[in-house]
Amino acid sequence: MCYYVDAKYTRKEIKQFFNVETDFKDWEGEKMLSGFRPKGTVEKPLPIITDENPDTAVIGDWGLLPFFSKDRSFQQKTLNAVIEELDLKNSYKNSINKRCLVLVNGFYEWRSLNKYGNPDPEGKVKQLHRIHLDNGDKPFALAGIYNVWNDIITFSICTTKANTLMADVHNSKKRMPVVLNDHDHEKWLNNPVYLDFAHPKYDAKLILENLEPHKTPNTFF
Repeated sequence: MCYYVDAKYTRKEIKQFFNVETDFKDWEGEKMLSGFRPKGTVEKPLPIITDENPDTAVIGDWGLLPFFSKDRSFQQKTLNAVIEELDLKNSYKNSINKRCLVLVNGFYEWRSLNKYGNPDPEGKVKQLHRIHLDNGDKPFALAGIYNVWNDIITFSICTTKANTLMADVHNSKKRMPVVLNDHDHEKWLNNPVYLDFAHPKYDAKLILENLEPHKTPNTFF
């Protein structure tokens, strides 16, 4: 899955690496941005690029709200969209061809270990890793889908079966976000066959950083 991302980049970097303009002025990214809302908060903004306006980055709100949502509490359930099941879920059916690029510097996952420090899907010890595209550690895009709800652009990050690297890291659920190679941004935005981007048919070369040997995620994870 993908609930934590590195979003520490600037508007200048968005323009430089994605060759787009930005329609927002104030952006202070976070090194570890969680899609979960702390109590008392509502918005969880993150820059995205949509298929409707591919020349401009806009602020999206993490957690897709389908048309039938009565309020924003539903967003906790739609941070991720399983790409293999998009056409099966009422939340995502109308957004299959509403594609977006979710702009990140990396994403985070925890490997489960036993008390001896060995990989164990049932282990209680969690080892934090940061993962990013093999592109010189520049900002890159995750595949997303979106919907406009009450004039708010909301989105989900698409996930797929883990590749070999991520299956070793996310060894409990063995899922990963759909990471897009730099040259495939337009293809994701305009290709109606979304399963072309599911692993193992599609894959991106990733770099893994072991950040902390025994880092326990918060209670939301």
